Amino acid sequence: MPKQIVLSGLDAKPVQRYRAVLCDLDGCLIAGGVTLPGAVDFVHAVAERLWIVSNNSSDTAKTLAAQLHALGLPVPESHILLAGEQAVDHLAGTNPGAHLRCLANEPIVTRAKESGLRLGTGRADYVLLGRMAAFDLEHLQQAVADLHGGARLLVANADRTHPGPSGVPVPETGAWLAAVKACLPELDHECFGKPSPRLLRQALERAGVATTEAVFVGDNPETDGAAAAALELDFIEIRRIPAMNGSGALNGEGAGEALTC
Repeated sequence: MPKQIVLSGLDAKPVQRYRAVLCDLDGCLIAGGVTLPGAVDFVHAVAERLWIVSNNSSDTAKTLAAQLHALGLPVPESHILLAGEQAVDHLAGTNPGAHLRCLANEPIVTRAKESGLRLGTGRADYVLLGRMAAFDLEHLQQAVADLHGGARLLVANADRTHPGPSGVPVPETGAWLAAVKACLPELDHECFGKPSPRLLRQALERAGVATTEAVFVGDNPETDGAAAAALELDFIEIRRIPAMNGSGALNGEGAGEALTC
C-alpha cells in the first residue's frame, strides 16, 4: 500500500531510501522564478536521484535546466520531463510532419519546428494548448475554427492556475482550455500533464527504477497526488504554511516536519 505524508516544506530525510525522487516544480522548488525555502538544499542532497516531473508547458528541458542552474538548482536536462515538450514529442513521433497550431510560448514552438511539425498558416490538423502568455481572442478564434473543422485538441496540462510567489494564483493552460470548451462544450481532448501518470511513468522508465523504489513529491493532491496514486507511488505532499513568526520559521515548525500521515 503506497505511503502518503504531508510536510510543511522540502526535506531530504524522508526520501533518503528511494532510488528515484520525482518532484514537481512550481510550488515545490520554485514560484514565480524564485526558489522556495529548502529547495537548494533539497536539490543538492538528492542529487542524481532527482527527476523533475512538471506540468510546465512554457519551457523545454533545455531552457528550464538553464534557468534552474542560474537559481542554484543544478538539475540536468536529461532529468527533466515537462508536459508541453512531451506533448510535442508525442505528436512528432506518432504523426510526423503533422500540421499543428501551436498555442504555446516560444520554446515549445521552436521544439515543434525542430521536430518536423508544420506550423504554417491554414487549417491545422492538431491544436496544442500550452501556457501562452500572449493568448487572446484572436488565438481563441483560430483554435475554435480549427477544432470546429475537425482538428484534434492536445492539451499540455489542465491546471487552471499555478502558485505565484506571493500566493496569488497565476493563470495556466487550463484557463485557455476552459475558454475553448466554453465555445465547443462537447469537444474531446488529450491531456499530457498530471493527473495523467504518463510523465511519471516516463521518468521511472528513464531512471530504470521500479515504483516501489520511487517517491513523488508534489504540492497539489488533485494533480500530483492523483498521478502518484495511479502508479501506486509513495507520495509526499508539500503544504507550505504562509504565515511567518518573528524568527522567520513557518508557524514555529521546521520546514520538514510532518503534519499528517
